[in-house]
Amino acid sequence: MTLLDKDGVQLTVDDTVATVTLNNPAKRNAQSPALWRALAEAGKLVPGTVRVVVLRAEGKSFSAGLDRQAFTPEGFDGEPSFLDMARGSDSELDATIAGYQDAFTWWRRNDIVSIAAVQGHAVGAGFQLALACDLRVCADDAQFAMRETSLGLVPDLTGTHPLVGLVGYARALEICATGRFVHAEEAERTGLANLVVPAAELDGAVQDLAAALLAADRDAVVETKALLRGAVDRTYEEQRAAERAAQARRLRDLAGVTD
Repeated sequence: MTLLDKDGVQLTVDDTVATVTLNNPAKRNAQSPALWRALAEAGKLVPGTVRVVVLRAEGKSFSAGLDRQAFTPEGFDGEPSFLDMARGSDSELDATIAGYQDAFTWWRRNDIVSIAAVQGHAVGAGFQLALACDLRVCADDAQFAMRETSLGLVPDLTGTHPLVGLVGYARALEICATGRFVHAEEAERTGLANLVVPAAELDGAVQDLAAALLAADRDAVVETKALLRGAVDRTYEEQRAAERAAQARRLRDLAGVTD
């Protein structure tokens, strides 16, 4: 069932699995504010029955990053150009960027597990979109790069937090400051990729991972994801307490005991 198909984004749902597809391969799935709005809308349209969301892309590249039209004086039709944004007030500029970030935030909701299926180039905004997901399965031709600093910018689409969490501060700084490519083998070795497979096996590997996730109890996965997501911000003792509270909820639920 197709719930959305606009501005380079398609959302389909098959029972408990939703698939978000970047479907503008002619432009290597380059990103724009319209695409970001479509991604944010897709997040709102995902039914509550969905447990796994797969993010994939048509063509040879996952996403080549921000559409270079953004860097022209006129920008995109009907959108504020970078120059227009820079001339706005602090609050206006902050609100504009926050709106763009909405496309990247919903993938880590506790009620779903999101998987990015990455082939070819994932550059800049493309890299950050892959980082927005919980898990990454990569083809052996995948190449990640954070090129913002070469443009005088910073990664601002929510990618810095998960990148540091995955590879550590020093490696994250080196990747972002140099803008170099991280190839699939390094991505898997450093924890950026959960799994690397031959390109022809990418879809099958993602399906297998989705099936494994669906085999577990939904509520247990939701509680576990919440525990793991919050662990970095808790002390050891606070995490122990969070584990006890989560387990108490699970035991009561399994026993049919309600508060």
